[in-house]
Amino acid sequence: MRLTVLGCAGSFPGPESACSAYLVEAEGFRLLIDFGSGSLSALQRYAGIDAIDAILITHLHCDHMLDACTYVVVRRYDPAGPLPPLPVYAPMGAAERISAAYSSEAEPVDDVYTFYGLQPGTFPIGPFTVTADRVNHPIETYGVRVEHNGSVLAYSSDTAPCDPLLRLAQGADLFLCEASYLDGRPNPPDLHLTGGEAGEAATKADVGRLLLTHLVPAWGSEASTVEAACAAYAGPVEVVRPGARYDL
Repeated sequence: MRLTVLGCAGSFPGPESACSAYLVEAEGFRLLIDFGSGSLSALQRYAGIDAIDAILITHLHCDHMLDACTYVVVRRYDPAGPLPPLPVYAPMGAAERISAAYSSEAEPVDDVYTFYGLQPGTFPIGPFTVTADRVNHPIETYGVRVEHNGSVLAYSSDTAPCDPLLRLAQGADLFLCEASYLDGRPNPPDLHLTGGEAGEAATKADVGRLLLTHLVPAWGSEASTVEAACAAYAGPVEVVRPGARYDL
């Protein structure tokens, strides 16, 4: 299983990265987890514009799904003919949300995507076993655990501290975890994690490696975020970058 970071900026595109988008590959199958603002550009750079087999959208905030709207053009109007519909696993309402953002007339996109409603549980996507659970964010949001041949990738999506996050991350080889806020200051509740909280979750879940993502350069300090995570978690800690690849 391979993870490729396409975008990792938190809440809005940063000066060096698109928003959240992560490509997970195994056995020739490519699952795109989240498709945030600007990440279609990175998809072309690191994989190929039509090189995905399924999409999982963790929640319907723009920084995690907006380029699924732009992608309608890619698949519907290819000069060689329309591409086959892609399976999309997303919270209920995703089809309407994408349709409304794509066209002022809320043009249906069922020729481009086949939607499957996310809910807590375990299910297959291609060669992967995926477990989803609701995490602590203002709208319906799912963290995910992706397993293949004994390797485990856990992804927090956007969340404040919560028990489902720890269950999803338990024993994971890689824990891709958001760290949007700085420690030591009053932050909005029930929205995002700090670096220290990401480190605490990694320790409690006994993960092998902590990959910090969804940092917001305009709001914080990468150095301070890493310092706080390392103070709470003794294992390897890294801030992800666009184009970074991790093999499990």
